[in-house]
Amino acid sequence: MTHGWPGSVVEFLKVIGPLTEPQNHGGNADDAFHLVLPSLPGYGFSGKPTTTGWGIEKIADAWAELMARLGYQQYFSQGGDWGSAVTSAIARQDAEHCLGIHLNMVFVPPDVTAKDLTDLEKSAMAGWQFYQDWDSGYSKQQATRPQTLGYGLVDSPTGQAAWIIEKFYAWTDCNGHPENAISRDEMLDDIMVYWLNATGASSARLYWQSFGGVGAATPITVPMGATIFPKEIFRTSQRFAAQVYKNIVHWSVKEKGGHFAAFEQPSVFVEEVRACFKTLR
Repeated sequence: MTHGWPGSVVEFLKVIGPLTEPQNHGGNADDAFHLVLPSLPGYGFSGKPTTTGWGIEKIADAWAELMARLGYQQYFSQGGDWGSAVTSAIARQDAEHCLGIHLNMVFVPPDVTAKDLTDLEKSAMAGWQFYQDWDSGYSKQQATRPQTLGYGLVDSPTGQAAWIIEKFYAWTDCNGHPENAISRDEMLDDIMVYWLNATGASSARLYWQSFGGVGAATPITVPMGATIFPKEIFRTSQRFAAQVYKNIVHWSVKEKGGHFAAFEQPSVFVEEVRACFKTLR
């Protein structure tokens, strides 16, 4: 499972137990998974790249090599945010070994020429427009001047905290206050991964490396499942997603939740991962 920005492996702490030892959490032992939770390069628990080239495609290749070195000849992949892009790249680049993927952010733009739009599709189009108009300043800064931004983020703990907490406010289903979705301690746990490891610039460089390549239209034939949460940044419908993902085996639209699915809605996240991969195991 792969996280994104401004997340970290901390996002997954509440789902590790239910997914690896379901019998200890009211579930069935037959539903257990082995979990591999790598930290994106430059994101705290991994090294900071010292050369250019560490975009989503290279990370996907590294994850595939990691799984092979760990002895997994077949595996599933899951992700949201940048993790969604990496997971989709894995499906394109290592289809021989990746048996299926699950995404909690599906980066396929709505088709503006489509007719008979559903309420979800109308909402998705409005969300994409809002992002472009009001919510994407951070990404433009990180994609163009990550090093300049990084000096401030590693110098000020308040600045680093604000840079991340604003996204917990904007991207969670929190009814106006992020602590309605994620506890203060949990947010601080995530922020401290960035602060203590001084990853303000190194994490931002993923935007500089990868912007323009995310959401490439190359079709994906590996079985794919998705869970759409109402406060996700980018939302789409199954018919729009099918333009890229040609073998959709699971599609679910939820009434509550946002961008940080495993963090905000751990029980729902666990259920969705199980449901997606159950028929593929």
